[in-house]
Amino acid sequence: MPRRLIKRYLPDHRTVRDHKHLRFLGKLLHDPNLWHLNRRSVAGAFSVGLFVAFIPVPFQMVFAAIAAIPCRVNLPISVALVWLTNPVTMPPVFYTAYKIGTWLLGIPPSEFHFELSWSWLTSELGTMFAPFILGCLLLSTFSAIAGNVLVRMLWRLQILKYIRRRRERRRAPRSSDLP
Repeated sequence: MPRRLIKRYLPDHRTVRDHKHLRFLGKLLHDPNLWHLNRRSVAGAFSVGLFVAFIPVPFQMVFAAIAAIPCRVNLPISVALVWLTNPVTMPPVFYTAYKIGTWLLGIPPSEFHFELSWSWLTSELGTMFAPFILGCLLLSTFSAIAGNVLVRMLWRLQILKYIRRRRERRRAPRSSDLP
């Protein structure tokens, strides 16, 4: 079952609940649905985590945790999935989002050279903002839906495989049944 594999890598729920940076959530973290490993909870956690991963905001883990609580999906998986976009993967992912946004809006992608200055932010970022955000929202939505569907399908296939193996074990003759 996928549950065993996932459970091996997840932290203990008491450790996360008592973490000093998450205390502001109070009793909200005591909902057992935030820690269960079932098909609905894990698939929903993939949706939340992947959606937040492609939104260009700081503190993505906090947003994933806050979104997982009202959705009542697995909190640790939601938080862990935002690391799909990390400092190494962010440039290609966000450039792809920008390219998708320009393609959807029908505008040519502009050439730019990054400068860490206020004048660059006010002039260049303004022209790239709309296609970039549109591309990020599209990637977020698509990855959340695809992640949810994929997890549900894989989970279902694992269950069917487990049932098939169990039936085969039951049908196999036992050594005590042989003459």
